[in-house]
Amino acid sequence: MKGLSKRIIPCLDVKDGQTVKGTNFVNLRQAGDPVELGKAYSRQGADELVFLDITASFEGRKTFTDMVSRVAREINIPFTVGGGINELADVERLLHAGADKVSINSAAIRHPELINEVSRRFGSQVCVVAIDARNDADGWHCYVKGGRERVELQLFDWAREVQDRGAGEILFTSMDHDGVKQGYANEALARLADDLCIPVIASGGAGRKEHFLDAFTRGKADAALAASVFHFGEIPIAELKEYLRKEGVNVRI
Repeated sequence: MKGLSKRIIPCLDVKDGQTVKGTNFVNLRQAGDPVELGKAYSRQGADELVFLDITASFEGRKTFTDMVSRVAREINIPFTVGGGINELADVERLLHAGADKVSINSAAIRHPELINEVSRRFGSQVCVVAIDARNDADGWHCYVKGGRERVELQLFDWAREVQDRGAGEILFTSMDHDGVKQGYANEALARLADDLCIPVIASGGAGRKEHFLDAFTRGKADAALAASVFHFGEIPIAELKEYLRKEGVNVRI
C-alpha cells in the first residue's frame, strides 16, 4: 500500500442552516444539523468534510458563515466550504471563519483569473475547483448554476486549465451519476487522473462500498466524496475503511 492514503469525504449541502440531499441536483430532503453531522463524521473517521452553501443569497451567506465558525470550533479535521464564492473577499471571510479550503465552481468559469488570485493570495492548497459535468451526446461538458446551465467548456480542457492556473485539487461531479447510487464516472475519473498532477476528488454516484473501491482502483481518484449514503446511515465510515483496507487500498484508520 504505497503512496498517500486515499481520503473519504462526506459532503454536506446546506440550505437555510440545514443539511439537505437531492438526486441529480433536485428533489431535496432534510438530513439534519450540519455541525452535529460534521462532528459525528469526524468521530467516525472521515478524513475531511465539504460544506456547500446551496442557497448563497445574501441572507443565506450570513447563516452559512456563522455555521462555518461553529464547525471550526467543534471539528478537528480539515474542511472545505463552497457556494456563492465570487471574489477574494468571500474567500477571506470563510477562511477567517475557520475553513481550511474553499471550493469555487461557477465563478471560476465566469472569471478564471479568480483561480490564479486565490492561489497567489492564500496558496494553492486552499483552492479547490469544483467541476460539474455531464456526458452529453457530444462529449463531457461543464455546467454552472447548480447544473442548470451548460457552458461551452469541455471537461478535460477545463480541468487542465484549472491546474495550470494554480488550483490545488479538483472536485469532479458527474451530474448523470449524482444521487443515483450506481457508481462513480470511473472512465472520466481515470482520464482526469492521467491528465493531471493535482489530486482529483470523485463525486456523484456512491451507493455501495464497492463503488468507492472502483473509484480508487479503476478511477484512480485521490479521494471519494459522498452524501446520502453517509447522512442516512447506509454505509458507516469505519466499516467502509475496513473494507477498503482489506481490498488493498491505503486508507487512514
